[in-house]
Amino acid sequence: MACSRSTNHSQVPLVHRFELGEGMQLQVNVSGSSNGRDAKVELQLRNCSRTWILHWGGTYRGQMNWVIPDDLPSGTRSYKQTALQTPFMKQDYEDALRELQSQLSKGISLDELQNTSQAASAKKTADNKKRHILVNSPTSSIYHRRLDVSQWLHKPFKGHAKGSGLRESALLDLVEKSMGGDNVILRQNFHVGDHEIAVLLKIVRGDYQILVAVNMKGATVLHWGLLKLTSGEWLAPPPEMLPERSKLLDRACQTYFKDMQTGEGFFQFVHINLQQSDFVGISFVLWSGGSWIKNNGSNFSIGLKPMNPKCRKGEGDGKGIVKWLLDEISQREKEAERSLMHRFNIATELTERCKSEGELGLIGILVWLRFMACRQLTWNKNYNVKPREISAAQDKFTNLLQTIYSSQPNDREIVRLIMTSIGRGGQGDVGQRIRDDILVLQVYRYIYILICECAYIYITFLHKNNDCKGGMMEEWHQKLHNNSSPDDVIICQALLDYVRSDFKIDVYWRTLNANGLTKGMLASYDRPIVSEPRFRADTKEGLTRDLISYLRTLKAVHSGIDLESAIENCMGYSSKGHNFMNGIQVSSVGGLSLRLQGCLNFVKMHIDDRNIIPLMEKLLGARIELHPILLTSHGRLKDLLFLDLALASAIRTTMERGFKDLNNAQLPDILFFFSLMLENLCLSTVNNEDFIYCTKFHCSLDFLSQIVGLMLLPKDWYRICESYKPNDEQWALQTKAVLDRTRMALADKSQYYQKMIQPSAQYLGDLLGVEKWAVDIFTEELTRAGAAASLSMLINRLDPILRKIANLGCWQIISSVEVCGFLNAVNEFITIQNKVYKKPTIIVANRVSGEEEIPDGVVAVLTPDTPDVLSHVSIRARNSKVCFATCFDQSILRDLKSKEGKAISIRLKSTSLIISDISSSEISSGPFVSSSLPRGVTLKKKSFGGKYAVSAEEFTSDMVGAKSRNIQFLRGRIPSWINIPTSVALPFGVFEIIMSEDLNKDLANKVSSFGRLVHGGDLSKLRAIQETILQIKAPAQLVYELKIKMKCSRMTWPGDEGEERWKQAWQAIKKVWASKWNERAYVSCKKANLNHDNLCMAVLVQEIISADYAFVIHTKNPLSGDTSEIYTEVIGYPSKQIGLFIKRSLIFRSDSNGEDLEGYAGAGLYDSVCMDKEEEAVLDYSCDRLIVDKGFQLSLFSKIAEVGKIIEGVYHSAQDIEGVVKNGEVYVVQTRPQI
Repeated sequence: MACSRSTNHSQVPLVHRFELGEGMQLQVNVSGSSNGRDAKVELQLRNCSRTWILHWGGTYRGQMNWVIPDDLPSGTRSYKQTALQTPFMKQDYEDALRELQSQLSKGISLDELQNTSQAASAKKTADNKKRHILVNSPTSSIYHRRLDVSQWLHKPFKGHAKGSGLRESALLDLVEKSMGGDNVILRQNFHVGDHEIAVLLKIVRGDYQILVAVNMKGATVLHWGLLKLTSGEWLAPPPEMLPERSKLLDRACQTYFKDMQTGEGFFQFVHINLQQSDFVGISFVLWSGGSWIKNNGSNFSIGLKPMNPKCRKGEGDGKGIVKWLLDEISQREKEAERSLMHRFNIATELTERCKSEGELGLIGILVWLRFMACRQLTWNKNYNVKPREISAAQDKFTNLLQTIYSSQPNDREIVRLIMTSIGRGGQGDVGQRIRDDILVLQVYRYIYILICECAYIYITFLHKNNDCKGGMMEEWHQKLHNNSSPDDVIICQALLDYVRSDFKIDVYWRTLNANGLTKGMLASYDRPIVSEPRFRADTKEGLTRDLISYLRTLKAVHSGIDLESAIENCMGYSSKGHNFMNGIQVSSVGGLSLRLQGCLNFVKMHIDDRNIIPLMEKLLGARIELHPILLTSHGRLKDLLFLDLALASAIRTTMERGFKDLNNAQLPDILFFFSLMLENLCLSTVNNEDFIYCTKFHCSLDFLSQIVGLMLLPKDWYRICESYKPNDEQWALQTKAVLDRTRMALADKSQYYQKMIQPSAQYLGDLLGVEKWAVDIFTEELTRAGAAASLSMLINRLDPILRKIANLGCWQIISSVEVCGFLNAVNEFITIQNKVYKKPTIIVANRVSGEEEIPDGVVAVLTPDTPDVLSHVSIRARNSKVCFATCFDQSILRDLKSKEGKAISIRLKSTSLIISDISSSEISSGPFVSSSLPRGVTLKKKSFGGKYAVSAEEFTSDMVGAKSRNIQFLRGRIPSWINIPTSVALPFGVFEIIMSEDLNKDLANKVSSFGRLVHGGDLSKLRAIQETILQIKAPAQLVYELKIKMKCSRMTWPGDEGEERWKQAWQAIKKVWASKWNERAYVSCKKANLNHDNLCMAVLVQEIISADYAFVIHTKNPLSGDTSEIYTEVIGYPSKQIGLFIKRSLIFRSDSNGEDLEGYAGAGLYDSVCMDKEEEAVLDYSCDRLIVDKGFQLSLFSKIAEVGKIIEGVYHSAQDIEGVVKNGEVYVVQTRPQI
């Protein structure tokens, strides 16, 4: 990556004059830079009366072809997408003269007019200079514009769980309502013009029954056939399966639709009882109004699912996979490996049939085809197939993918991944040219056919074109004729490289091997290639020309995301024929903007440039221009999709090419590339809300225009950098927060892929005998090949720079304790939380969520993850004297993991950790081992005090826990501007007393039985206890007392809004009680030697405050222990991704007698439950006052800090305080002593 710094190339303006005849003259004024950048060309026509048009285009140095530039004069139009036409604008001298006379008539002097003109001229010059500086800055040489990335936002459609692409359908709803919606296992609808076809598949008394309905009127016929497992061909149904008004044909059946008129609408339907057949589905088309109605040129297909799928252990219930699909793929692989034609035809059929399975169905197809693309499956076996047949099969499959992409927006990301694994294909001569054009390479120059008067006489003149007949070329010829594949693109490229290198055979093999082809693989083809190429030196020129042409032919079929091929396919191209062969003419795609054409022309010319900055801008610019077109039903959508995929791939590979030059890059350069790669990811991702908001928050035009001259950046990266100054600590902290959020979004995306894709890869890989290593890394490699990988690498480059500016170091120490122990590396900390280590152990864990328990024997936890410093595990670590720290330096982590099983010591030095190797003997005698078990903590069982509900004034230590008492204690002791929510509670003992009543006695016995099993070590029964508690019934007295207490406290009684609202409230209360038996809480009690049976749960009831911000205050810095510092976290600001939003409701808070024991961090172990379900929303901070209004930010932080100071003064001890801010008002919802 070379950055071309601006230099002074100004020149004296040039003037050219041309006589055009009849007295007309053309004057061309050229000014600006002599290197061609920022040059200005002005054309003037003189002595003309009519309107004239300039027909023009640009050219690159040394090139003859016209290209479309980016910046165009007003009024310019495209001419056949190959040139531009701009009308000359008249300069009206008379209008100017009249304006001057008007100004003079108002009393303005000539001197004043002259000064005004000079000022305007000076301003224009200054503006031009400013523009010149921006354009020639090191990271931008193209155009500047401000993007609204919100237009790229795509939230998944939350409709039917499976058929994620299923549109809302009034017809489907009408059919279900009219014909019955019970036992439906599949709902599917199709749209063809104004027609809608709705399909319901049911299982009734063990029989498959299918209902096809249409919104058409008049005579309509269903032309249908059955599909067998081993073939995609239609079969006629048996006579006993025929519906009324049906006629059997040779391999199909025709059935007339019946009319159905209801009070809500009209439709026609056909009802077919498929019985308990072993068919895998049906295919059909419609006849109506004198024409056939098809599904984008193909048949409509509906797949039948197995009624009782038998699942393997572990893959089990089929969760996470579409088992019937993967099983069928496995059964049909023998057929698929015959040729690529067979594979793509089967793929088309199965994709049609699994449409109703939504994303998981497409994932099954993706896994299968990617195994194929990675050569884990056989491409051709004992079958000869013509290239045009392969091409036609690909074309049919990609047409189907195009339809799915348009109609199922949620599945677009998976469709894109499938398309990266296949070629474009095409009908007609697209594939046939592979077979024909190889002849040009080998022998034939032309064939003349001479027709004599009495008979046909064929005289063939053979001219040895490239003299390549025989040997390797003949072997390749035979392969191409009988089983062409993507390998042929590699072979052709290797031959081209070989010829260009003056026939060096090692170059040929180097290209083959670099792309995965070996001698053994060439020899393994059905038509093996065992010879090496041998060409005469004098054939170099002809071979180079013909191989380039043939490579284009091969890529047109086999290389969907090859950039050059994708651009040519969309921009159009032509090549001359070879005498008896037809030339190639590919028409351009309509609707491409001039800017897009300009970007693509630039990319073609500069794809291998060492200076990657202009290239990256144009690649991304092309994607941005393409994006709105991809959301339409364009006739050549798949060509545009392949182009977009090729551009995205080129951005990634270009960025990877430039990484080596980023080692010495300045911060602005890295920010520039980070922004481009973040935008690139936004354009490649369906569920991109988090990435969009990261992007919006990440850019500042004012900042970047000063230091980078950056174009193509979203509007709100501005926010983060408006106050940028070199080495500005606050700016670095904000930027680091956004970086952390982006990293978390990438991690979530990776985990989503792992969760959704890897199970199918594992299951299908086992069935097909795919090598284990290929299965194990399947999803990981899929992720690495996408847009996220380069962005992740840029984050790793940017992070240490920001940490240095912010003085953060490479460690964040959450619990500062010096220890020593034996190192053990794990992936997820939660997987070992119940383990007991018999010797002091230092854990290095890749993932720490913050909710885990620290295992017995663990003296330190080190992680690259970023758990909240106020999370449960953080508090537990500080309380238990366990060293806990986050490491941001990957090299340190790699070194630590290499010490697996070895003894090390951890010492503190300022804000860092010093890690040293020690001998194992030093551990037994060293002073560093600490215990994670609290000592001397007891739990006193509480009894029922006779009341089912108590008001805040009745809160005592015998009635409620510290959570309730502490909040009540503040009333009257703090200023009125600090608000306290109204509260009531269900006191200690209420749960136990209602479990002893007759209406819940059977459930109590079940809980007791499960409890004995839990005490015996079967922790799986904890879940059974929780489920049992959720079934208990509320005594009438409890309902009555709670209602009275809430109404007397002026709280809303949920029962006033209907019985259903009370049921919701009661369910929430039960969930709080049930949380006593969550595994983490039970294990924690056991570790602390606390009697779990003595734990009692009160329930604090409060109205929810729909807040603008939530906060947590520690009035003593929990990291350093400094009592002079107040540590405050405003929840979400600004690295948190998700916010929970809820309407006005109630919250039921756990308030046990085990949450605030001295020396035991019980807070957070039990659940608080809202009566209504919270809605998750991805947070957009870009316009938040907390970010954009520094005055508001300072005021809010000061007010929150003042709250902490006041409450600490009330209790005379450090406090852990939780609260919210609503419309500037502060509410404290709980406080407790800080541990």
